Amino acid sequence: MQFIPVLVLMVLFFVMMFGIGFILNMLMKTTWFPSYLFVIVILPVVVYSLWDHSSTLMSHLGSFQLVDYMTGVAGLAGAIISGWAIQKLRLGGYRMF
Repeated sequence: MQFIPVLVLMVLFFVMMFGIGFILNMLMKTTWFPSYLFVIVILPVVVYSLWDHSSTLMSHLGSFQLVDYMTGVAGLAGAIISGWAIQKLRLGGYRMF
């Protein structure tokens, strides 16, 4: 496992989820919707779509590499920080957000 591609992938997922979460928060006037969406919809869809159904769920989750988990955590962190940023902007008096 090379370090630079993993770092680039983590930054990419973080920025992508932050941007999508920030835009969703602005348009829908929600705060934590992208975080819930990531945990409830996106992660299970990814796990289910890669599952070959000939193995158990635990052996399937064990087949993921550290890189897969790191990118998932980076995406979740981006979604959470987008909600935090929107919340701070609203508390700061910005009505647009």
